[in-house]
Amino acid sequence: MNDSQSDLANIFGNLLAQLGPVTDIFGDHPVVLTLVIMLTALIVAYIAAVVVEKVVGRLVKGTRVYWDDQVVAAFHKPLFWSLLLIGGGIAIKPLAIHETSEGVFHSVIVSLMIILWTAFILRFIRILLSAMSVRARAHSLVRPQTLPLFQNLAMIIVLVIAVYLIFRSWNIDMTAWLASAGIVGIAVGFAAKDTLANLFSGVFILTDAPYKIGDYVVLDSGERGKVTHIGIRSTRLLTRGDVEITIPNSIMGNTRILNESGGPYEKYRIKVSVGVAYGSDIDQVKTVLMEIAVDEPQVCDDPEPRVRFRTFGASSLDVDLLCWTETPEVRGRVLDILNTAIYKRFNEEGIEIPYSKQDVYIKEMPSS
Repeated sequence: MNDSQSDLANIFGNLLAQLGPVTDIFGDHPVVLTLVIMLTALIVAYIAAVVVEKVVGRLVKGTRVYWDDQVVAAFHKPLFWSLLLIGGGIAIKPLAIHETSEGVFHSVIVSLMIILWTAFILRFIRILLSAMSVRARAHSLVRPQTLPLFQNLAMIIVLVIAVYLIFRSWNIDMTAWLASAGIVGIAVGFAAKDTLANLFSGVFILTDAPYKIGDYVVLDSGERGKVTHIGIRSTRLLTRGDVEITIPNSIMGNTRILNESGGPYEKYRIKVSVGVAYGSDIDQVKTVLMEIAVDEPQVCDDPEPRVRFRTFGASSLDVDLLCWTETPEVRGRVLDILNTAIYKRFNEEGIEIPYSKQDVYIKEMPSS
């Protein structure tokens, strides 16, 4: 029996010593004493589980939050089995089996308890993080976009601690394992440096959230599309041509990104530039452009459309119609509608759109 198993044996022995009256009655019958202890442990475990499930469960149902009900529902099962396992550890003492077998039995009990409470802790963290993400604000650390990241990190940390405790319960030295893991980690780091770069960039993207799923982004290279997936390794964009582009996160993390859906709202501004001939009634031009924008149902009322007389061009008066759409996705369709309407109305109103003209003079006709 190793040191850890000896400590467990002493703990269960001290718990057995607390049952003095029961031990005095059944001391000459160890098997009967073992059965009595197991039956007592079963009754205590059942009562504790019922109290948690029924009494505590009813109390938490009256609270304003919803996630405490889920925690109580997940708590009574590991509590029941833990009390039953502790009873089993105490019940085996009167049988006076070999120390090695007793130590193995105790290590199995502790390992099972670690597994039970590891599962509960993982479920508790998942419930808590989900509740935090639901109530998250714009600058909260835990948001729906970063929820998978924190869930995975918590799972890794809890599992590593659980594995360490299980090894300790069996008195297995972890020093050699940790040294081997360090060497393997260095080798993997050199062999998969690009993958690791994408991994860390993905973590930073999920944490910093420069864009989210559903946003329209434009990259330095000219690609424009809707973000459909943000993974640990890559980000996927769906272009207007229904072509999906997969971009490694290391590139996304080191490039300039124009987020058309960012800002205080998702609305996207469209600018329609048009030139009218000198001598045109500029007030009439502004009125016509405003009427076209207001009559178009896909143009937002707030912010309201506006017309700006920009400059005196070389052969035209340059005017901009500024209006907003609900999403960047429809900008091309709305721009087409506005350009078509402007051209037709200008023809009806007699407003000339100048264009470049060139006169060709023939100095001399060639001889036949």
